[in-house]
Amino acid sequence: MSDAGMSTVEYAIGTIAAAAFAFVLYTVLTGDSVVSTLTGLVEHALSVKS
Repeated sequence: MSDAGMSTVEYAIGTIAAAAFAFVLYTVLTGDSVVSTLTGLVEHALSVKS
């Protein structure tokens, strides 16, 4: 029994899973609530007087 193609299939599945995870992460991070929260956090940090 030959397992010659096994590593290629595993590599392809891993690549697809990583791309799907990156897409979900991108979708979450570019959502309105995250963007507005980060914007508010940055604005608050910049407005703090020392």
